[in-house]
Amino acid sequence: MDASLPHEYVANSVIRHCISTGDLARLPEADVIQLRAKDLDAGELLVRAQRLRGRFQGKLLINDRMDVCLAAGADGVHLPSHRIAPLVLKERFGRHLIVGVSCHSLDEVLRAEAEGADYVYLSPIFESTSKPGYGPALGVVTLSKVVARVRIPVLALGGVTRTNEALCLEAGAAGIAGISYYGHLG
Repeated sequence: MDASLPHEYVANSVIRHCISTGDLARLPEADVIQLRAKDLDAGELLVRAQRLRGRFQGKLLINDRMDVCLAAGADGVHLPSHRIAPLVLKERFGRHLIVGVSCHSLDEVLRAEAEGADYVYLSPIFESTSKPGYGPALGVVTLSKVVARVRIPVLALGGVTRTNEALCLEAGAAGIAGISYYGHLG
């Protein structure tokens, strides 16, 4: 594990990422908020990012929008599996930038790590209503095999609940990422 990563990416702590549209009446109990609002234009996304930046003390990541990340002073970006290499963004905008990648297979996780990702989401671990187009659930056995093959943190996403999260952590996940996991915060 890279010692230069922020404290929430250090072994022995459970990382919690809340994936949100940013329109939150109350803040989640999470280390990171990934602002993900694909239907908003850049201006409205920036407004939401700035509001979160003012209220949330944890790390703020912007989903797939480097321009909004920079304008809002966010800590980094989260990218889809088929994207520019994270190392390219770090070389251009600074090594301090946190760059994560959504992955749906071991091959995608290996590629993300090789291309400089700081962490990955692996999904869907369980059946999920928010991840219907990504194939069948991977399960905790696959999660465990993936974690064993990489040095970067792997966060479990997709169908993870308060009831089954321990299975993901026992399989070696560095943490949990979720949308519905955090319930209704609006």
